[in-house]
Amino acid sequence: MKYISKTLYTLLLFLAVVLPTQAQDFTKVDNTVKQYPKFNDVDKLASQIKADFKTDTDKARAIFTYIATTVKYDYAAYGVNQRPVAYSYRTEEEKLEKQKQFKEELAVKTLKSKKAVCQGYSTLYDILAAKTGLESVIITGTSKSHPAHIGKGPGASDHAWNAVKINGKWKLLDATWAAGVVTGVKPAFTFKFNDGYFFAEPDVFFLNHFPDDTKWLLINKTANDFANLPLYYGDYLLGNYYFISPVNGSFTNKAGAVIPFKITNLKPGDKIHYVFSNGKTFKEVSLKDGSTVAEFNVPLSASSTGTLTVYINLKSVAAYSIER
Repeated sequence: MKYISKTLYTLLLFLAVVLPTQAQDFTKVDNTVKQYPKFNDVDKLASQIKADFKTDTDKARAIFTYIATTVKYDYAAYGVNQRPVAYSYRTEEEKLEKQKQFKEELAVKTLKSKKAVCQGYSTLYDILAAKTGLESVIITGTSKSHPAHIGKGPGASDHAWNAVKINGKWKLLDATWAAGVVTGVKPAFTFKFNDGYFFAEPDVFFLNHFPDDTKWLLINKTANDFANLPLYYGDYLLGNYYFISPVNGSFTNKAGAVIPFKITNLKPGDKIHYVFSNGKTFKEVSLKDGSTVAEFNVPLSASSTGTLTVYINLKSVAAYSIER
C-alpha cells in the first residue's frame, strides 16, 4: 500500500488547507500538551497522556495535538520511492505480529526523529491511541488538492489519515495536515497548528479526502460526487463561508453562459474577486453595504478557459475548471 503521493501539488496545496475549528473548546488540553517535553519513548508519552486526561475525547485530542505540534513534515522524504517492507511468516498469527512490530518501529522512529510523511504521522497516532485505550484505524485514500483534480475520480492512494472511535462513533482526523504548511520558491515546512483537522464532520472531510475503503466516508457519497466537486481552498473553510451555488466544479465556456454564485456566511465588509487563469485580471463583485450574502453571475466567453478562482479578501477560497 502506498502512502506517499508522487504529485507535488498534493503536498504544497493540501498541507496549507485549513479546516474550521470545532465547537468544543480544547484550549486546556492543548495548553497542557504544549508544555510536554519532547518525548522519545512511546510508552512514556502514552502514560503521560493517560495520567493527564481521563475522557476518550481528551486523550484523542492530546495525541493529535502532540503529534501535530512536534512532528515536522519530512519534505526531503516526500515522493521518494521506498522499498516495500519484506518479511516472511509461517502462520497468520506470525504475519499479524510482524505487521504490528513494523508499525511500532515506525511509530518509535517518528517520535524520536520528530519528522515523517503521512504514513509516520498516522502510524504514530494509531499506536498511541492503542496504548491509551482508544480504538483507532489508519485510513488510506486520495486527496483533492489541485485544480487539475477537478472532474477526476479517486486514483492511487496518495495520503493516509486516521479514525478513532469515541462513544461508539468513528471520528475522522488528519494529524499530517494539521502540522503545518510547505511554502516558498524553495519549499520548506513551517509549523502551523490546524485543529480543524480534528474530528472534522464527514461532509467536510469529503471535500478533499476519498478513502480507498468507502466505508470510511461515513456519509452516503460516491466517487463521482467527489470528482464533481470544486476545489475548496483552506480559506474557504477557515472563513466558514458556504457556497450555495455552484455545486459542480466543471463548466463549458459556451457563448452567453454564466456561472451563478450564491455565497453565505460573509462578514460585512468582505471583498469578493474572481479571476480566470488565462486572464490574470481580478474582477471585483459589487456587494451591498453590510451584506452577509452575495449573489452574482460570472459571465463566460470563448477566452474563458483554464481555472476560475474566487477570492474573498484577496485569499483564494474555491476553484473551478472551465473547458472549451
